[in-house]
Amino acid sequence: MRVGHGQNLRPDAFCEIAAGTRPGHVVLDDGPVLAFLDARPVFPGHTLVVTREHYETLLDLPRALLEPLFGASRSVARAMEEGLGADGSFVAVNNRISQSVAHLHVHVVPRRRKDGLRGFFWPRQKYESDAAMAAVADQLRAAITRGA
Repeated sequence: MRVGHGQNLRPDAFCEIAAGTRPGHVVLDDGPVLAFLDARPVFPGHTLVVTREHYETLLDLPRALLEPLFGASRSVARAMEEGLGADGSFVAVNNRISQSVAHLHVHVVPRRRKDGLRGFFWPRQKYESDAAMAAVADQLRAAITRGA
Protein backbone atom coordinates (compact mmCIF):
# COMPACT_ATOMS: atom_id res chain seq x y z
CA MET A 1 0.00 0.00 0.00
CA ARG A 2 1.45 3.36 -1.03
CA VAL A 3 0.70 6.24 1.25
CA GLY A 4 1.20 9.86 0.26
CA HIS A 5 1.79 13.07 2.13
CA GLY A 6 2.43 11.67 5.60
CA GLN A 7 -0.79 9.66 5.69
CA ASN A 8 -0.70 6.90 8.32
CA LEU A 9 -0.74 3.24 7.29
CA ARG A 10 -4.18 2.49 8.75
CA PRO A 11 -6.40 1.24 5.92
CA ASP A 12 -9.27 3.53 5.00
CA ALA A 13 -12.81 2.42 4.17
CA PHE A 14 -12.02 2.31 0.44
CA CYS A 15 -8.98 0.07 1.00
CA GLU A 16 -11.23 -2.20 3.06
CA ILE A 17 -13.88 -2.38 0.33
CA ALA A 18 -11.16 -3.10 -2.25
CA ALA A 19 -9.76 -5.86 -0.01
CA GLY A 20 -13.22 -7.36 0.54
CA THR A 21 -13.10 -6.84 4.30
CA ARG A 22 -15.87 -4.22 4.27
CA PRO A 23 -19.09 -4.60 2.32
CA GLY A 24 -19.73 -2.39 -0.67
CA HIS A 25 -22.10 -2.45 -3.62
CA VAL A 26 -19.50 -3.09 -6.32
CA VAL A 27 -20.53 -2.22 -9.87
CA LEU A 28 -17.17 -2.80 -11.59
CA ASP A 29 -14.19 -4.91 -10.59
CA ASP A 30 -11.41 -4.56 -13.14
CA GLY A 31 -7.93 -5.50 -11.91
CA PRO A 32 -6.27 -2.42 -10.43
CA VAL A 33 -9.55 -0.48 -10.10
CA LEU A 34 -12.89 -0.97 -8.43
CA ALA A 35 -16.15 0.99 -8.62
CA PHE A 36 -18.86 0.90 -5.97
CA LEU A 37 -21.93 2.89 -5.01
CA ASP A 38 -21.40 5.88 -2.73
CA ALA A 39 -23.10 5.23 0.64
CA ARG A 40 -24.29 8.86 0.71
CA PRO A 41 -25.12 9.61 -2.93
CA VAL A 42 -25.96 12.94 -4.51
CA PHE A 43 -28.42 10.89 -6.62
CA PRO A 44 -29.06 7.12 -6.74
CA GLY A 45 -26.32 5.52 -8.82
CA HIS A 46 -23.59 7.92 -7.60
CA THR A 47 -20.50 5.74 -7.93
CA LEU A 48 -16.94 6.00 -6.63
CA VAL A 49 -14.12 4.65 -8.80
CA VAL A 50 -10.95 3.86 -6.83
CA THR A 51 -7.59 2.22 -7.27
CA ARG A 52 -7.13 -1.00 -5.29
CA GLU A 53 -3.71 0.18 -4.18
CA HIS A 54 -3.84 3.18 -1.89
CA TYR A 55 -2.99 6.57 -3.39
CA GLU A 56 -4.13 9.66 -1.57
CA THR A 57 -4.57 12.07 -4.49
CA LEU A 58 -4.44 12.26 -8.26
CA LEU A 59 -0.98 13.79 -7.88
CA ASP A 60 0.25 10.57 -6.23
CA LEU A 61 -1.19 8.25 -8.90
CA PRO A 62 1.40 6.60 -11.17
CA ARG A 63 0.96 7.44 -14.84
CA ALA A 64 0.39 3.73 -15.62
CA LEU A 65 -2.86 3.80 -13.59
CA LEU A 66 -4.36 6.86 -15.30
CA GLU A 67 -5.98 4.87 -18.10
CA PRO A 68 -7.35 2.11 -15.88
CA LEU A 69 -8.84 4.65 -13.45
CA PHE A 70 -10.34 6.99 -16.02
CA GLY A 71 -11.24 4.17 -18.41
CA ALA A 72 -13.31 2.65 -15.61
CA SER A 73 -14.81 6.06 -14.83
CA ARG A 74 -15.82 6.36 -18.49
CA SER A 75 -17.42 2.89 -18.40
CA VAL A 76 -19.41 3.84 -15.31
CA ALA A 77 -20.53 7.13 -16.90
CA ARG A 78 -21.70 5.24 -19.99
CA ALA A 79 -23.52 2.68 -17.80
CA MET A 80 -25.40 5.49 -16.09
CA GLU A 81 -26.82 6.63 -19.41
CA GLU A 82 -27.48 3.17 -20.83
CA GLY A 83 -28.41 1.33 -17.62
CA LEU A 84 -30.07 4.03 -15.52
CA GLY A 85 -31.43 6.21 -18.30
CA ALA A 86 -29.47 9.23 -17.07
CA ASP A 87 -29.18 12.17 -19.47
CA GLY A 88 -25.48 12.54 -18.62
CA SER A 89 -23.10 12.50 -15.69
CA PHE A 90 -20.93 14.68 -13.51
CA VAL A 91 -17.37 13.37 -13.06
CA ALA A 92 -15.13 14.88 -10.38
CA VAL A 93 -12.01 14.31 -8.26
CA ASN A 94 -11.14 16.21 -5.09
CA ASN A 95 -7.48 16.47 -4.06
CA ARG A 96 -7.18 16.97 -0.28
CA ILE A 97 -9.79 19.78 0.01
CA SER A 98 -13.29 18.29 0.31
CA GLN A 99 -11.82 14.78 0.09
CA SER A 100 -13.88 12.96 2.73
CA VAL A 101 -11.74 9.81 2.48
CA ALA A 102 -7.99 10.25 1.94
CA HIS A 103 -7.96 7.71 -0.90
CA LEU A 104 -8.09 8.85 -4.52
CA HIS A 105 -11.60 8.41 -5.85
CA VAL A 106 -13.49 9.60 -8.89
CA HIS A 107 -17.11 10.58 -8.32
CA VAL A 108 -19.38 9.63 -11.21
CA VAL A 109 -22.85 11.07 -10.58
CA PRO A 110 -25.82 10.43 -12.87
CA ARG A 111 -27.47 13.63 -14.07
CA ARG A 112 -30.94 14.31 -15.42
CA ARG A 113 -32.25 17.52 -16.90
CA LYS A 114 -33.79 19.69 -14.19
CA ASP A 115 -32.43 17.43 -11.40
CA GLY A 116 -31.84 20.48 -9.19
CA LEU A 117 -28.04 20.32 -9.26
CA ARG A 118 -26.83 23.65 -10.59
CA GLY A 119 -23.53 23.64 -12.42
CA PHE A 120 -20.58 23.26 -10.12
CA PHE A 121 -20.90 23.07 -6.35
CA TRP A 122 -19.02 26.33 -5.77
CA PRO A 123 -19.50 30.00 -6.67
CA ARG A 124 -17.93 31.21 -9.91
CA GLN A 125 -16.01 34.44 -10.31
CA LYS A 126 -14.37 36.50 -13.04
CA TYR A 127 -10.73 37.49 -13.46
CA GLU A 128 -10.02 41.14 -12.69
CA SER A 129 -8.78 41.65 -16.25
CA ASP A 130 -7.46 39.84 -19.29
CA ALA A 131 -3.94 40.66 -18.02
CA ALA A 132 -4.68 38.94 -14.70
CA MET A 133 -5.99 35.91 -16.59
CA ALA A 134 -2.86 35.86 -18.78
CA ALA A 135 -0.62 36.03 -15.66
CA VAL A 136 -2.31 32.97 -14.15
CA ALA A 137 -1.95 31.11 -17.46
CA ASP A 138 1.77 32.03 -17.50
CA GLN A 139 2.24 30.69 -13.96
CA LEU A 140 0.56 27.39 -14.84
CA ARG A 141 2.54 26.98 -18.10
CA ALA A 142 5.81 27.61 -16.22
CA ALA A 143 4.93 25.02 -13.56
CA ILE A 144 3.99 22.46 -16.24
CA THR A 145 7.28 23.11 -18.04
CA ARG A 146 9.17 22.51 -14.77
CA GLY A 147 7.36 19.20 -14.46
CA ALA A 148 5.29 20.14 -11.45
